[in-house]
Amino acid sequence: MRAVVQRVLEASVTVEGQRVSEIGPGLLVLLGVGKGDTEADVTWMVEKLATLRIFEDAAGKMNLSLEDTSKQLIVVSQFTLYGNAQKGRRPSFIDAMEPTGAKALYERACELLRQRGLTVGTGIFAADMKVALVNDGPVTILLESPGPAAPKPQ
Repeated sequence: MRAVVQRVLEASVTVEGQRVSEIGPGLLVLLGVGKGDTEADVTWMVEKLATLRIFEDAAGKMNLSLEDTSKQLIVVSQFTLYGNAQKGRRPSFIDAMEPTGAKALYERACELLRQRGLTVGTGIFAADMKVALVNDGPVTILLESPGPAAPKPQ
């Protein structure tokens, strides 16, 4: 499972002219599901997203997580994170999970984030989405789960 995590002042997702999600300060997460990803990858990613210390504390140091703040997040499905453009000019997406399985793991990740008490907005899986954001920092972190036998993050 791969994620591009961006700290934002605000973010929104629009589908067919309708705004489907909108947040103030928090995280915009582009989430890709790869072939072979399992519930263990979802658990690892959710733990990492909820506890990643990338918000500033009173001393101005990145020392606070989503769970430490009242920040929100939007999670947008993004199969193109598994695009491979090493050969040729057109990326290959063969490493992305097929849509039915990917949707189930994406929805499970959002569900587990909500179970942790976080406010989670989403896009619409497989829709043509327009994502708007105002980066804060900018702070952008790339995450990739280590695989099904992944240890719990520290």
